[in-house]
Amino acid sequence: MKNERAQHGGPEATGEVGYLAFADGTVFKGRCFGGLRDKSNPVTGEAVFNTSMYGYQEILTDPSYAGQIMCFTYPHIGNVGCNEEDVESSSVYTEGLVVRAAHKAPSNFRATVTLQAYLARRGIMGLEGIDTRVVVSHLRDKGSQMAVMAGGDRVRPDDLVDRARTLASMEGRDFVKHVACKEVYTWDHLPWTLGAGNTRKLSQEKLVSRPHAVAVDCGVKTNILRLLVDVGFRVTVVPAGTSSEQILALRPDGVFLSNGPGDPATLGYVVRPVKDLLGKVPMFGICLGHQILGQACGGSTYKLKFGHRGGNHPVRDETTGKVEITVQNHGFAVRGEGLSSKVKVSHINLNDRTIEGLESRELRAFSVQYHPEASPGPHDSRYLFKRFYDLVVGAGA
Repeated sequence: MKNERAQHGGPEATGEVGYLAFADGTVFKGRCFGGLRDKSNPVTGEAVFNTSMYGYQEILTDPSYAGQIMCFTYPHIGNVGCNEEDVESSSVYTEGLVVRAAHKAPSNFRATVTLQAYLARRGIMGLEGIDTRVVVSHLRDKGSQMAVMAGGDRVRPDDLVDRARTLASMEGRDFVKHVACKEVYTWDHLPWTLGAGNTRKLSQEKLVSRPHAVAVDCGVKTNILRLLVDVGFRVTVVPAGTSSEQILALRPDGVFLSNGPGDPATLGYVVRPVKDLLGKVPMFGICLGHQILGQACGGSTYKLKFGHRGGNHPVRDETTGKVEITVQNHGFAVRGEGLSSKVKVSHINLNDRTIEGLESRELRAFSVQYHPEASPGPHDSRYLFKRFYDLVVGAGA
């Protein structure tokens, strides 16, 4: 994947005392693992939590988590180790990791390295020995907030709190420009299979006759691109902010709007081309792509108190009445007010009634706030890639 970022340098942690300090003055004490970050170069970011029981490597490498310190609710993280296949990008984008216990002896035939070593090689700091139930309860009650992590005997928790209070909120911050690819590229790889891993790909001869999907990269996950190919597309990836004229010059049969990090309200340079393309070419958006489509259709976005992050969120399809168990990762949501009369709400979150999907038959566009490419056990939402393919093929018929 093309959207690489420079990794932080620094020494490996060996169990030094470490702290997680929130802007509201709350401090948690634990032990460092992974990369060690001292007071001169602390970890900074928005503290959030994820309720997934596994998939930690995919989460760590998801560009949508740029700018965030991740706390897992599941008590043991690292049980299955890490490898070079279960990644969603070429880098670790999560700023730091907080767990109850970091497992040091993974048990899985695909593991090639421990979580500790995986983080250390990339300079990513982790903290363990913290009661993550208390952390999550605090974030649930007070809301996600800015935080600082550092370790070592010379670290003063009060200094970390002071630093956290100086950090800008996620509201008003554009992280897409840091994670999106910088140039156009093609994607030809298929989904992972046992034995072949991620090496399977289609030849140019097989791709040329397929409908052409142009994916706008705001921090796209590799499994999305694999599934677009798997369902029948040839895929070209373009940087966020590519103009509508440049996209149309690629002669797309459909346009895909990807996931990504940060505040969607800052992405006017992505929304404007999408608005220009509406009605001209079929569109499908996931997560941030859903929020971009919502804005292009006249809506707006707002920040959630603590966001939705996990693999067990129930969503109802308002057309069929069916409930899907979904993977989610977002701190912002789309408002229903202001949306074009050409657009209807297609999916609703059953936990808090937030909008989880939009659809416009007239504009040949639809989107979901959740992640159909992720598989927390169920594959409830995979049908959406086939829906996009059928929309594109039907439009060209």
